[in-house]
Amino acid sequence: MTDSEASKRVPPSEPSSEDAEILLVEDNPGDVRLLQEALAVTAIPHQLHVVTNGDEAVEFVYQRGEYADAPQPDLILLDLNLPHTDGHEVLTEVKSDPEHSRIPIIVLSSSNDDDDIQRAYAAGANAYLTKPVDPDELVERVELIQTFWFSLAQLPD
Repeated sequence: MTDSEASKRVPPSEPSSEDAEILLVEDNPGDVRLLQEALAVTAIPHQLHVVTNGDEAVEFVYQRGEYADAPQPDLILLDLNLPHTDGHEVLTEVKSDPEHSRIPIIVLSSSNDDDDIQRAYAAGANAYLTKPVDPDELVERVELIQTFWFSLAQLPD
């Protein structure tokens, strides 16, 4: 991260009811770190919650088990290749439930396989993005995701 990027970093603050609740579903620790860093330099106040497999993602969304007090996510960033329940299954389960189907789900995957893309959109993904190799490009994409979903898009209550 360059000095100019570090200076744009939003200092940590106490959670606010105005903060966007973002659920990151990612099992690769390196990708989690990169996404945390990318989100840290964005200007939109948020709280990031990280789970590392599909089972935990479903538990978080449905506020079950250790996630009984978890906030409802305003946005889900979902990897497809996950242990236990994979990302396709998480996507299908959340989007098929009327109570949770309006949560925007952005697939962030290293796969650019057309079958994965088709399956994700068929299951209700709001967008499918291939993870870039370049960390600066990842920061740029995350900033665009946050700007679009939290500043431009009008979502139903």
